[in-house]
Amino acid sequence: MTKLSDTQLVILSAAAGRPKGRVLPLTVALKGAAVGKVVDSLIAKGLIEETPATAKDARWRDAEDGAVTLRITRAGIKIINAEAADEDAAAETTTPRTREGSKQAKLIEMLKRPQGASIAEIAETFKWAGHTVRGVVAEALKKKLGLAVTSEKIEGRGRVYAIRTEG
Repeated sequence: MTKLSDTQLVILSAAAGRPKGRVLPLTVALKGAAVGKVVDSLIAKGLIEETPATAKDARWRDAEDGAVTLRITRAGIKIINAEAADEDAAAETTTPRTREGSKQAKLIEMLKRPQGASIAEIAETFKWAGHTVRGVVAEALKKKLGLAVTSEKIEGRGRVYAIRTEG
């Protein structure tokens, strides 16, 4: 696969989302000769191409037969689609998971019960201090795993955590 810089990827991504695959105006701030170098590189790789400009198009340059603009090619769109697929795959592989039979898995099962689980119940089950229970719920379950854990103060039970499942 063609190796591209972040700047090149930003330019291609913007073009892929525009009508007629227009590259211009550039969405990155480049100074001086850098614009020409980046564009020339993308043209050389066959990822963008020069095309006659219409009155609505931003001009890239003036040619003998009229103004020229830039548009993304099919190869450029394939690169962007491949990059997006790679990012999706990376996100899937880095999604935190809970190992079956672990303390975390047991805690989640406790919280999924209809009555949830109080801090005292969790602390007793795992031999943890109350602040450890609160930390595990906030950091591991809510922040890292993204679970929707509710917290409610119930008379006679104290603070009760629950994960409500649909259904």
